[in-house]
Amino acid sequence: MEAGPPGSSRPAEPGLCLSGQRGADHTASASPQSVAGTELGRHPQAVAAVLPAGGCGERMGVPTPKQFCPILERPLISYTLQALERVCWIKDIVVAVTGENMEVMKSIIQKYQHKRISLVKAGVTRHRSIFNGLKALAEDQINSKLSKPEVVIIHDAVRPFVEEGVLLKVVTAAKEHGCSDYDLEFGTECLQLALKYCCTKAKLVEGSPDLWKVTYKRDLYAAESIIKERISQEICVVMDTEEDNKHVGHLLEEVLKSELNHVKVTSEALGHAGRHLQQIILDQCYNFVCVNVTTSDFQETQKLLSMLEESNLCILYPVVVVSVHFLDFKLVPPSQKMENLMQIREFAKEVKERNILLYGLLICYSQDDQKLQESLRQGAIIIASLIKERNCGLIGQLLIA
Repeated sequence: MEAGPPGSSRPAEPGLCLSGQRGADHTASASPQSVAGTELGRHPQAVAAVLPAGGCGERMGVPTPKQFCPILERPLISYTLQALERVCWIKDIVVAVTGENMEVMKSIIQKYQHKRISLVKAGVTRHRSIFNGLKALAEDQINSKLSKPEVVIIHDAVRPFVEEGVLLKVVTAAKEHGCSDYDLEFGTECLQLALKYCCTKAKLVEGSPDLWKVTYKRDLYAAESIIKERISQEICVVMDTEEDNKHVGHLLEEVLKSELNHVKVTSEALGHAGRHLQQIILDQCYNFVCVNVTTSDFQETQKLLSMLEESNLCILYPVVVVSVHFLDFKLVPPSQKMENLMQIREFAKEVKERNILLYGLLICYSQDDQKLQESLRQGAIIIASLIKERNCGLIGQLLIA
C-alpha cells in the first residue's frame, strides 16, 4: 500500500486519548470517528489488541528485527504501541515476542512508559503468535490483569500510523457484520484465524492510506520523514521579559510566521515562573527558539533546558532547542564573544543524553532595519531547517545568519 501524505496532528503521549488531545489534534478530535470513539469510551466495551511481534524481518536486510529498528533513536514498535495507547477504549494490548527478545521488549515498555501492555511468548509462525495472544486474553488466570474481551483487534507491530477512526471501524464491523467468501478471498490471514479459532464472523474493512507496513529498509526512512513532519508543526519562541529583548523576539516571531506559513508559531516569556511556558510543554510542542539579545551567556537557554529536562516531553521524541543570540557586529566583533558562545558545545552534549537537540544561532543585530530584516529572514530559514531535519551531527554548533 502506498504511503499517504503525512498528517498534521502531533503524536500524543502514551496513554492519552486521541479525542482528548490539544493543539494540532483539534481537527482529529472534531472528526466523526473521534466523536464516536468518545462515545465508545463512555460506554466501555471489552476491546483488546494483539500485536504479533516475533518476526525476524528477513526482507528488511538488517540484523535487528524490523519491529526493534530505531526511528529517531526509538524502536519502531514503540510508535505502534503509542498509537494504540492513545485510544482509551482499548483496555489491554498483548504483544507476542520471542523469548530472546522478551527482555528487550520489557526495557522498551519501561523506558518509554507504555501502559496497558502484557507480553506473551511468540510462536514459530505468525498464526501461532496471534493464537498465543488470544489465548492469554481468553484464559481466566489467577492474578491476571487481563479481562476477557468481546472484540480483539489484531494489528501488525510495524504499522505505526494507525488512527482511532480505522480501529473504531474494525470494532464496529466485528459487532455488526457477517462474513462472505469475498472477504476471505481478498482479506488477510487474520480473517481465517478469527473464523477457525474464535467461532465468530468477520468482515473486511478498508483501511486508510496511512495504514502501511514497514517492510523494507526504505520504509524506515519514509516513516522517519512522516514523524519528523508531524512533530515540526509548532514552534515556540521563548524570550525574557525585558522590553528590548521582547521587541527583537517578536520581530523574529513575525518573520518565522511569514517564512513558515504552514507552521504554528507562538511566543512565551520565561517570567512568572514560566507557567504559560509549562502549559505549552504539556501541550507537546517539540520545538523551541530561545532568544538572547545583546548577551553571550546562556542564562535564558539554561532556564528553558531545565524546564524541559524536568518534564517528560523528551521521552518519546527529540526536542529541538535553538539558542539565538543577537549581536551588533559593528560594535562587538564576533571573535570577542565567540569563546563564551562556544559553551554551547558542552551544554549540547549534556542535554543530548536526555533527548534534547541544542543548536546555536548568531544573528546580526543591525541598526539598519532592512539589514536586520534580512538577517532575521536568514535566521528563520536556518531555524526551519534545524527543526525539520533534527540532525544530531549539528548539535552544539554555532551557526551564523
